[in-house]
Amino acid sequence: MREYKLVVLGSGGVGKSALTVQFVQGIFVEKYDPTIEDSYRKQVEAENQQCMLEILDTAGTEQFTAMRDLYMKNGQGFVLVYSITSQASFNDLTDLREQILRVKDTDEVPMILVGNKCDLEDERIVTREQGELLSRQWHCSFMETSARTKINVENIFFDLVKQINRKTPEPKKKKKKNSGCIVL
Repeated sequence: MREYKLVVLGSGGVGKSALTVQFVQGIFVEKYDPTIEDSYRKQVEAENQQCMLEILDTAGTEQFTAMRDLYMKNGQGFVLVYSITSQASFNDLTDLREQILRVKDTDEVPMILVGNKCDLEDERIVTREQGELLSRQWHCSFMETSARTKINVENIFFDLVKQINRKTPEPKKKKKKNSGCIVL
């Protein structure tokens, strides 16, 4: 079974944990409890094959930035989350993306830009068009989500699996040749 290492990044309070827990456990976490780092595993069927997603839910607070290089190095796909109710959280993603590209030493990294909290339309500050424009500039996928109402939550992770499969197809398993020996 193929494993995928996915990393969820973004500022504090944008809903990284809420999205991750909604996807993995199917529940909405109402209260905000700042994460240091949580890792989740979920077996899913994606692209007609069973796979194991290992999702790293990272700290949004500045004091844990030292750990970032390590999980950026090991991650295969990245979910960059901002809140549609916070311009600052949207602006913060540029530095995160640049750090990912620097650590990975490539411009081609499976990535999805996520505008979370789309159920809070009347509190919207970041327009959908701003998200779409940034995703075109970055050549990555874009979705608006709501952890509360489950809008696009699964789609984020399945989209990332597709991107990883396109970038690094699973190597074909070699058939073992029969050596002709009989082992008793």
